[in-house]
Amino acid sequence: MKQIKVLGSGCSRCINTAALINEVVAELGVAAQVSKETDVEVIMGYGVMRTPAVVIDEQVVHSGSIPTKAQITAWLSQ
Repeated sequence: MKQIKVLGSGCSRCINTAALINEVVAELGVAAQVSKETDVEVIMGYGVMRTPAVVIDEQVVHSGSIPTKAQITAWLSQ
């Protein structure tokens, strides 16, 4: 099961990113747990300076914008 974290302050872009990831996970039928992380110290621990950011299995795969469905699909297909 993939562990996916959306890092951010809880702003609308972060919420939309988590919702989009959940949508793609459901469409693809991928076994994944999606969580949101809002603790600034934890976010900084990943070296992320711009949110929203996406971490899959402890690897930062995206930061600074809402990813596209195509990007999320590619990450989940690996």
